[in-house]
Amino acid sequence: MLRVLIAGVTGWTGAPLARAVQDSPDLELAAGVARRGGEYPSVAEALAAVQADVVVDYTSAAAVRGNVDAALAAGAHVVVGSSGLSESDYAEIDTAARAAGRGVVAAGNFSVLAATLLHAATVASRHVSHWEVIDYGSSGKPDVPSGTSRELAERLGHAEPADHDADLIGPPEARGASVAGTHIHSLRLPGYSLSTDVILATAHERLVVRHEAGASAEPYIAGTLLAIRRVPEVTGVIRGLDRLLF
Repeated sequence: MLRVLIAGVTGWTGAPLARAVQDSPDLELAAGVARRGGEYPSVAEALAAVQADVVVDYTSAAAVRGNVDAALAAGAHVVVGSSGLSESDYAEIDTAARAAGRGVVAAGNFSVLAATLLHAATVASRHVSHWEVIDYGSSGKPDVPSGTSRELAERLGHAEPADHDADLIGPPEARGASVAGTHIHSLRLPGYSLSTDVILATAHERLVVRHEAGASAEPYIAGTLLAIRRVPEVTGVIRGLDRLLF
C-alpha cells in the first residue's frame, strides 16, 4: 500500500483528491499539508512526523519547488500538479531525483483529455513547422502562461517564425510570449476556468486542437491517481501525463 502525502489538501483539487485516496484500497492518506486547515503547515514538517511514499503537490507557484526539494530529500517520490516550475527547475529536480533514486511525475494538467491534446499536438508538430498556442484562464489566475501551455510549448519546441517577426511594425508584445520557441498568448478573463488551443498550420490548411476545462476538479483526479500509482516505477523526471498514457 502506498502512503500518500498531499500538499494543498484543502484546495480545489487537493480536497477531492484526498477523498479519492482514502477511498482507494491500495492507497493510504498519510497526512495533509495546508497553510490553514491541514494537519501540518509544511511538507518538511509533515515528512519529519510521518512516513510517505509519494508526495503530491497541488499548492502554488511560490511553494512547489520547496515542496519538491523537501520530498526528495526525505526519500519520497513526487507527483507535481502545481504550475510555476521552469525548464531549468525541472533539470535541477531531475538531477536530484536521479541521485536519490526517486521518481517525479509532473503535468501542467492531469486531465486525460488534456494529456491527449499534448500527445496529439506533439505528433502533428513533427509534420508541420508553424504553430502557436492560446492559453485561456480566469482573471484571478496569476501565473502566465498556464502550466498546461508551458508544458505544451516546451514539448513542441521551436516553430518557424512568422514572415515579419524580425521587423514587426508595432509593439512586439502583441505577438505573445516566446516559450522554448513557441508563441503563447495568455488571456485572463472572467468566466474561464482553463482552456488551451494549439493551432498548427501550413500554407493551405490548419489544425486546431482544443482542451476546455469545466468547473469541476473531477477530471484531474483519475490522472493524478494514475501518476501516484506509477511514480514508484520512475527514476528522474517525467513531464506530461501522456508519457504514462501513450
